[in-house]
Amino acid sequence: MASPDEQGRFRKLSVIVPVFDERNTVVEIVRRMRAVDLPVELEILIVDDGSTDGTRDVLRQLADSTVRVITHERNRGKGAAIRSGLEQVTGDLVLVQDADLEYDPEDWPKLLNPVLRGKAKVVYGSRFTGERRNMLFAHWVGNRFLSLVTNVLYNTTLSDMETCYKLFDRSVLDGITLRAMRFEFEPEVTAKMLRRGIRIYEVPISYTGREFDEGKKITWRDGFIALWTLVKYRFVD
Repeated sequence: MASPDEQGRFRKLSVIVPVFDERNTVVEIVRRMRAVDLPVELEILIVDDGSTDGTRDVLRQLADSTVRVITHERNRGKGAAIRSGLEQVTGDLVLVQDADLEYDPEDWPKLLNPVLRGKAKVVYGSRFTGERRNMLFAHWVGNRFLSLVTNVLYNTTLSDMETCYKLFDRSVLDGITLRAMRFEFEPEVTAKMLRRGIRIYEVPISYTGREFDEGKKITWRDGFIALWTLVKYRFVD
């Protein structure tokens, strides 16, 4: 159990929200984020990654003292958006939140609990151990395969390496150089945490997966890139 002093050192949660053409969902995800009851201060950094569907106009109306908007003039990818957010966070805890409503901010307290209790410095939300809308079989196989490869290469037992919900004690990110441009952020940051001997804590989360006709952007090509990323960072920084 963490001491009161250790618990008290966490004062602010910075949530990075990469957004690309999410006009139909971004208002609702911001509403849900603002509604979460948290034991720490909240900072939301929305990174508009070159949206062309009117998302940028919507975001102008959402910015306030809690919500800051960072703009990419052209689409650079989810990894690039997260890295832009990391450059400007001011919290001592950092979480990634997608804007597409697949992940529910009501699960944030589950992610925070192990860190606030001193049990972990990195917490992942697992889609495979909690309530969920089942994903397509091909996506299930791809996700489980990449988690298996992670476990073999890095001697761990993760059930969901590809999850969006990754919460970090900001101190563990210091000194780590991230290069991901697209969806390879997930395997890159996982590999670099595990190579430094940081064990990852998992908690069950809910999940409402969407498909390509609903706006899902990741494809099978990203799966191959993720596999190469896992192998590459097993041997190089």
